[in-house]
Amino acid sequence: MNLEELRNDCARKQKKGLHIILASVIIWILVLCVHLTSLPMLTKNLITFCCTAPLLPISFFISRLLKIDFQNKENPLTTLGVLFSVNQILYLFIAMWIYPTVPEKMLMVIAIIFGAHLMPYSWLYKSKSYFALSIIIPVAALAVGLNFEPYILAIVMIGFEILFSILLLCEMKRLKE
Repeated sequence: MNLEELRNDCARKQKKGLHIILASVIIWILVLCVHLTSLPMLTKNLITFCCTAPLLPISFFISRLLKIDFQNKENPLTTLGVLFSVNQILYLFIAMWIYPTVPEKMLMVIAIIFGAHLMPYSWLYKSKSYFALSIIIPVAALAVGLNFEPYILAIVMIGFEILFSILLLCEMKRLKE
């Protein structure tokens, strides 16, 4: 297979990462629940970190429900996709620094990191949605995070993730045509 065929194979078999985006809707709902509590901000932030941990198990379960090839081991570009995700983990060190330093802005930083990490997937999956949202989400997260309470940002992120899921479904329909 040539490079374009490998990219198309990733997009089709992994449904452009739809399972991960759907799982992130659940994660952001959990984060919203945490930030609606009256817990101290440092506690909310610690629990927020914990809420992100089940992303892969949830996305694996969703991939089974939607018949998505979670690993796509035959395609060497799958390893590249994993590398794109692992890269995000390194940026979480910034969020860890923010955690005790400017705790009320930690969720904003996590949202910015999440949004920005989407850009390489725009190339892998040939996706305009990934590209657009990789720019829109960090800018919106910065604006909302600077001006509103973290729970408002969580609501905005849930909205983005739902919109993103719909856009990916539309892209998948066009991919089949």
